[in-house]
Amino acid sequence: MTSTQKNVLRVVTVLWIVWGLVHTLAGVMTIVGDAATAVSAIADAVPDDELMLDYHPAAGGVINQHGFNLLWFGLATIVGGVFIWRGNMTALWVTALIGGLADVGYFVFIDLAGFANFVPGTVMTLVSGSAILLSAFIWFTSRQKS
Repeated sequence: MTSTQKNVLRVVTVLWIVWGLVHTLAGVMTIVGDAATAVSAIADAVPDDELMLDYHPAAGGVINQHGFNLLWFGLATIVGGVFIWRGNMTALWVTALIGGLADVGYFVFIDLAGFANFVPGTVMTLVSGSAILLSAFIWFTSRQKS
């Protein structure tokens, strides 16, 4: 692997670890908070007074399940980042699948619908997208040399 490829792997690692830390924190905050606060934090472009309602406990369960998913997506991408730093090509794609697919749902249902502000939501989508594009660069340039 060339020094450029190693440096790009390090950038991919940092991107996934940042993405993972943000999503791990969001997962914990979603689980420990009440449903209304969690919904308001996720759909941060919607005025709080429109979302601060008494949600049925079942809605709270759905929100907590979402928080659990955020938590494990985040932890998995952090672990993936460590393996990517070490040059593991399988981790490159598994991490891209986990983080990328998690962000597709966010992008389609939250971002495109206009429910989220640019920071932090859309920024995190750009972070994961950049990590995926850089991963593809590493994959294709390393395959050409072998």
